[in-house]
Amino acid sequence: MSSEGFLKEVQAIGEKFLLKLQKLPKAEPVEIVSFSVVLLFIVTVLVLMIIACSCCCYSCCGCDGHPDPSHRKSQVRPAAR
Repeated sequence: MSSEGFLKEVQAIGEKFLLKLQKLPKAEPVEIVSFSVVLLFIVTVLVLMIIACSCCCYSCCGCDGHPDPSHRKSQVRPAAR
């Protein structure tokens, strides 16, 4: 998919979302609850992704952006018999 097609798709989704928000005050309670649940799910996924990415970046690079040698993976060797 080209970047232009992707941008058009994102714009179409955004327009549908805004249309749904405009109709929300006149909607039935079931529609309002279902829309809220979907919106809460999307926000939760985004927040968890941000937390996961920030924790991964912090453990790999530290705060200054340079790799921390103390967090290097150690190799496991078989025990001598």
